[in-house]
Amino acid sequence: MVDVSDKDITSRIAVARGTIHMRTETLALILDDKIEKGDVFSVARVAGIMAAKKTSELIPMCHPLNITSVEIDLTPAENPARVEIEASVRVSGKTGVEMEAMTAVAVAGLTIYDMCKAVDREMSIGEIRLVKKSGGKSGTFLRKE
Repeated sequence: MVDVSDKDITSRIAVARGTIHMRTETLALILDDKIEKGDVFSVARVAGIMAAKKTSELIPMCHPLNITSVEIDLTPAENPARVEIEASVRVSGKTGVEMEAMTAVAVAGLTIYDMCKAVDREMSIGEIRLVKKSGGKSGTFLRKE
């Protein structure tokens, strides 16, 4: 684990995105609240938040952080049918929250898959990436998309 003792405490933000692709019929079932396991988007949001908070338990060498905010946005889209997942994580600390944001996206996608697998086992989760980070000595990163 990297020693961050001498780093300054700064406000740090990370935003990550990913996508879960699915059949058109699956997306319709989600939007019509007809998935047997319940409200897919609400459960996926909670799962993403919980995952961000537990990232240091999942990723070796990742520092435990006192996260101050996690927001999960789920945006349905068509052609092709998919849900765009975005996680924004904030902390005032000595190290960034990039891993927490990407873990939140991954677990939100896995939760959607789990809740919908009875109707669509061909879903795929991917394109998980950091799109923005700010704070700390390295400054701001913005992915060109």
